[in-house]
Amino acid sequence: MKPVARVTLVLAALALAALACDLGTRSAPPTLIPTPRITPQPTIGYATLSPQQLPPAAVTGAPDATSLLLNYGNQIESDRLMSHIATLQGFETRHVNSDYGNPNRGIGAAADWVLRQFEGIRASSQGRLVVFPQPFDLDWAGVRSEARNIVAFLSGSEPAAGTLLIGAHYDSTGSNQNDGNAPAPGANDNGSGVAALLELARVLSSRPHRSAIMFVAFSAEEVGRRGSISFVHDYLKPSGIDIRLMINLDSIGSPLDALGNSDPDRLRVYSEGPDTSPSREAARTVELLALNHVPDLELVLHDSADRAGRYSDHITFSDAGYPAFRLIQSLEDSTRQNNARDTIEIVQASYLTRVTRAVLAVVTAVADGPRPPRNIALREAENGGRTLVWEPVPGASGYVVALRRPGARRYVQFDIEGSTSVTWEGFVPQNFTSLAIAARDANGLMGPLSELFPIR
Repeated sequence: MKPVARVTLVLAALALAALACDLGTRSAPPTLIPTPRITPQPTIGYATLSPQQLPPAAVTGAPDATSLLLNYGNQIESDRLMSHIATLQGFETRHVNSDYGNPNRGIGAAADWVLRQFEGIRASSQGRLVVFPQPFDLDWAGVRSEARNIVAFLSGSEPAAGTLLIGAHYDSTGSNQNDGNAPAPGANDNGSGVAALLELARVLSSRPHRSAIMFVAFSAEEVGRRGSISFVHDYLKPSGIDIRLMINLDSIGSPLDALGNSDPDRLRVYSEGPDTSPSREAARTVELLALNHVPDLELVLHDSADRAGRYSDHITFSDAGYPAFRLIQSLEDSTRQNNARDTIEIVQASYLTRVTRAVLAVVTAVADGPRPPRNIALREAENGGRTLVWEPVPGASGYVVALRRPGARRYVQFDIEGSTSVTWEGFVPQNFTSLAIAARDANGLMGPLSELFPIR
């Protein structure tokens, strides 16, 4: 790779027309009716207070949804992931200037195939999924063409829950970025991300969710993020869709570096700063949810938008004001990037499957977990303590209170069972600058965090 409001269709016929459109004919994607934009939820990192530091009402051993999410994650199939990568590699190159008229080679064939995969998922989704291409004009290295982002949209059941977007770019490039004919198999960069995107769409489309979920396969990432830039500015912003979170899957298939070192238990997270930015806070949300619900993979939060001199499509969303971050494998082999050596042999099915299942768990928590508490207040109590109170969340069996220490990038966490208040002398600005609260349902599934509450 180079340097969460339900939305409904204006007309069902418009969606059907988009699905049935001739691939060679440019047509507008379906129009979606937005609900009013709600301020994105703030987010945190995670650490647990010691028993001596916990307020009296805090509990340990709070119920968690790990088993439930592991069972759900078992629907992610390794064979499907690897089959998708093999097919994408089989197009030989997915450079934006490669063989638009060839049904078996190049970017046009790849776009057609991705669209067919989404349409196959739509056919088995009981009408929940809507699929359409979003075309845009592209001029690269003297070649003009009509490129396509491929979009699938899964409506949510709660209008106030927003839309969660999962993206991965499907184009590739060889050692010469301007050569549309050079071998560019792109198995890991970014066949791995596209494979995960398709598997996530298949599994998530099998049942309804509170939040809407959008899946986008971007073109032209390798040539300056042209595809995601067009999607954000030509489609997303005019549509007014309430994007609460954008997760960018890019190069997630191999935990190896050039020397053969392996780090199979971690996944890196990159987000645009500063430390209090919406994107950095979004990254912390996912880190927190993963630490609560994904026991076998550690998400490592980095203090930069991407690796030095590199970029990916999440930056397009951050630049436009949407909370966004990139997930990328723990280590990388620079000798197999953007050249003919990026082949399926370097992809580890077990690692890619673990990563995809981790993303599924996090997305499930954001999309299906209980909504965050509202009307948070901190009141003076007797004996020098302060009482934190919040409005009950329907269906919540407990709550997670997360606090940020002065100057700290991460937050500490404790759980409260049943009650919607806790009294503690520790709620003072000398100890913590701010807090946020999430609800857990009866299964222990933690939902997104509340708005950040300052401690003064």
